[in-house]
Amino acid sequence: MRKYITFKAILLIGAILFNNICSSAGRAALKGGVAKINITPPIGIWLSGYGRRDKPSDDIVDELYAKALVLDDGQNTIAIVSADLVGIPLEITNQIRGIVKEKPGIPEKNVLICATHTHYGPMIRQRKIYDNLAVDKSYVQTLIKKTAGSVLIAYKNMKEVKIGAVKGQVPEIVYNRRTKMPDGSVRVTWGIPYNESEVTFGPTEPEVCVLRIEDMSGEIIGSLVNFACHPTSGSIFPDWLYSVSADFPGQTTRVVEQMEGGICLFTQGTGGNMAAITRLHERKKPRLQMGNALGGEVLRRLQFISTSGDVTLKSLRKNIRFPTKKTLPDDSIMDDDKFKNDLTTEIQVFKVGDIYILGLPGEVLVEIGLEIKKRASIENLFIISLSNDVCGYVCHSQAYEEGGYESTTATILAKGAGEIMIKEALDLLNQIK
Repeated sequence: MRKYITFKAILLIGAILFNNICSSAGRAALKGGVAKINITPPIGIWLSGYGRRDKPSDDIVDELYAKALVLDDGQNTIAIVSADLVGIPLEITNQIRGIVKEKPGIPEKNVLICATHTHYGPMIRQRKIYDNLAVDKSYVQTLIKKTAGSVLIAYKNMKEVKIGAVKGQVPEIVYNRRTKMPDGSVRVTWGIPYNESEVTFGPTEPEVCVLRIEDMSGEIIGSLVNFACHPTSGSIFPDWLYSVSADFPGQTTRVVEQMEGGICLFTQGTGGNMAAITRLHERKKPRLQMGNALGGEVLRRLQFISTSGDVTLKSLRKNIRFPTKKTLPDDSIMDDDKFKNDLTTEIQVFKVGDIYILGLPGEVLVEIGLEIKKRASIENLFIISLSNDVCGYVCHSQAYEEGGYESTTATILAKGAGEIMIKEALDLLNQIK
């Protein structure tokens, strides 16, 4: 009897090993492609990101791009698009997805579109804060077609690739701008107030996550950077307030592309309350300082990434509902007409081998991202905010108790929204594991 059981066990183990070998042998090679398209608007378009602007753009400091990464494992195809915009509303995301679904045929649930969140990009949707301004509808239609086109070109450029991820640190360039004053109140500080020794700064996320995509010869064809910090390091003085710019994400990707090659995508982490320490230095230098520092860390980490082509792809997407505030303050900058009781949006996750890419809507406060990372316990987790939709700031409950810009005038979401996001994100990550 014992011999029979042992023999059965050997047969079972042999069958499992044989099945795994056959499965690996029959698996298609991982393919990937990257592309970028210039989406710089014409001078004279209104910009989004600062409510104080009282005239349209009058200069272009650097150009804006939509950049796409497409991956295919023979069974599933996914696409990630990063655009130099302050945000992308869901209605525009879905129009882009519709084009991509038709050609090259990537399912809508497999397409993630995020904004770098530059505050020097074009206004692409009408909002309460911009009631007296007009959106350039012809530019928006061109933007939609170009962004979808970046996916098509990346798809056509696909070749056999290997992929890998690594993490770095740049703690010296960011701080939590929700500064707690001696009386316990919170206010946004644009620059560290060194003369106020009693203030308290909240947590930061100094981690930079880096993805490397290389061909079979080891030559890089693309990279993706994920970092949490507001791209507001350009000057807010009048001579820069009306300039088109990709801010420090543009400089970061230029540094990587020029030094390492390939096409580099920047994705925004949970940087809703993360600000650049260099922001109040001399006028045009901060975005270069930030971009060079971050780009340097990315270049360093790109040299030591282990890559593999033995990768399978999965994707999940889920609608989520946030409660909205019953009343808004008189100085609210948010629209409330369409969201009297709740706001429905979506979250999304891709699994690329042992790499997880989580897409969250809105400007997510860093405390939420840190909690998701802590509880998810995933080594390679990229959390991309401002993915697929804009819904104002997403704050944890403590932020509502403390007050401050993000939880008062800058969001229509009610207390509890941040905790809903954490729960739904963790549930989706657990489902795809």
